Amino acid sequence: MIRIAALLCTVVFVCSTFAQAPHPSRVDLRFDHWYDFAEMTRAMEDLTAAYPELLTMRSLGKSVGDRDIWLVTLNNPETGSDREKTAMFIDGNIHGNEIQAAETVLYSIWYLCKSYGVIDRITELIDERSFYFVPMENPDGREVWFHDPATPHFLRGGIRPTDNDHDGVADEDGPDDLDGDGHITSMWIKDPLGRYEVDEDDPRFFKRVDHDDPPGGWSRLGQEGFDNDDDGRVNEDGIGGYDPNRNWPSDWQPEWIQYGATDYPFSLPETRVIGEFLYDHPNIAAAQSYHNAGGMILYGPNAKYIRYPSSDLRVFSAIAEKGGEMLPFYDPMTVHEDLYTVHGGEDGFTYDALGIISFTNELWTDKRMMANGENPSSEERKTFRDLLQFEDVFVPYHEVEHPQYGTILVGGTKKYSSRVTPPWMLEEGCHRNFAFTMFHADEMPKLSWGALQVKKLGNRLWEVTVEVANDKLIPSRTAMAAKHQIGMPDILTCNTSPSNSVAASGTVRSLLPNVKLKAQETKRPERMVVNDGIGSKGSTLFQFIIDGNGSVRFQYAAEKGGTIERSVKLIEQFQPKPIEHKRAIPEDPA
Repeated sequence: MIRIAALLCTVVFVCSTFAQAPHPSRVDLRFDHWYDFAEMTRAMEDLTAAYPELLTMRSLGKSVGDRDIWLVTLNNPETGSDREKTAMFIDGNIHGNEIQAAETVLYSIWYLCKSYGVIDRITELIDERSFYFVPMENPDGREVWFHDPATPHFLRGGIRPTDNDHDGVADEDGPDDLDGDGHITSMWIKDPLGRYEVDEDDPRFFKRVDHDDPPGGWSRLGQEGFDNDDDGRVNEDGIGGYDPNRNWPSDWQPEWIQYGATDYPFSLPETRVIGEFLYDHPNIAAAQSYHNAGGMILYGPNAKYIRYPSSDLRVFSAIAEKGGEMLPFYDPMTVHEDLYTVHGGEDGFTYDALGIISFTNELWTDKRMMANGENPSSEERKTFRDLLQFEDVFVPYHEVEHPQYGTILVGGTKKYSSRVTPPWMLEEGCHRNFAFTMFHADEMPKLSWGALQVKKLGNRLWEVTVEVANDKLIPSRTAMAAKHQIGMPDILTCNTSPSNSVAASGTVRSLLPNVKLKAQETKRPERMVVNDGIGSKGSTLFQFIIDGNGSVRFQYAAEKGGTIERSVKLIEQFQPKPIEHKRAIPEDPA
């Protein structure tokens, strides 16, 4: 008996190990690697060529720098066209320096394709839904970050010329790579009154001296650069100077209120082509944007004067709280309350203006540096960079001759030192965020027919009550969309033969006897307009008074919930709501 139990334990272990083994892909992609624009484009092309039964790829348009804004559509055409299905829009890298956002989108495409037909839950999700991916919303900024001297924070925007210092000339005084090492670091100069001194415990760093102590002898001059326009300032007018994530129509505000907004909403070709795509695809019910730093699951309102309906906020909260469980050290946060006010943001536009349940995830968090999950102290940060990154993110301070300041020191941390996920930690972050987004996708509305009751009221007069149910968190029509008449309302139609007709229609609260019909006032009772849609994990009972015989056909159509149909015979009958049989999980024999 003991030998049999031991054998069972061995079999369970082997099966479990096999079940968790990596599934082969037709395209070998690495996710301990960052992809520049050309590499990312090739990766998407390779995936599309390898999975033609699922993927298509096209350009939505061109960036300021004439680079393609690539869109990859994932859909199984054997189960319907992508526009017929409830869809999710997933994008990244709207800020040029937020590079790992694109890798996370690429990982999502790759993992979904290689899992189709292998993992049941993903196969079902792909068969029922469609997905639209834009990995690089800001390809110009991405290219500058990869191939030009940069910092962790530069280039955030794009490359459209902008006169940041308002002197009539654009982009004439940006950072200069004084030592030619490809990184923009810090400049320091000896100064008898300087308030910094070399850190005696770690001479790679300067530290500020206390106010009551003597001067430290060093002053920071800022980032590497010259006064290229001879105006007495350094690096005040570099490339860009605007923010693509402040250029969306919802709550857009001009530059003097919202820095980076540019001239008007959708003035940037990158945001405009994506906006046009979103307007053209009302079947999109969920959206996910990936940014890069902070460990946050963000959702609106983006300003305190914007009000979200409570029912929608409950949906946001439920999805975000689940994300907090799936993503270690991430915090679900409301933008304006927990972060700062954002005018003209993308996720504000997708929800406020289009009624799409939308999240923004900030991918890297310094809490991942140490095992305790806390924000690291300066010493812990040094430990991480020394012992785990092997000082690869440092440029040692060294002397450089500056035309204006003379001999100075240049050095400090490289552009890889913060905000971006270290490559060897990248894949886990990609997978966890992908898994959260698939949870979000799986909670998009999924409509089904529930209970049915047919009663005979007279010779040819019938009372037919049908239930339409939605077992998912996201309603078929958000309360925001219903309140502001965004998009088309849901429509329930009772189609009859020419000899039959619908006398009245409306909703009822239950199937109990003598429940009063809440009739809709319309000249077309066969067509019910359902402005509120079918709610979160809810259902609605619709009742039709029909004059006729034979059968009728019902169709429920929702922009973001798809279309379902059923035929009903006009005979007295009652069918309860079907019971959903969930797959049982057997206990571990061990």
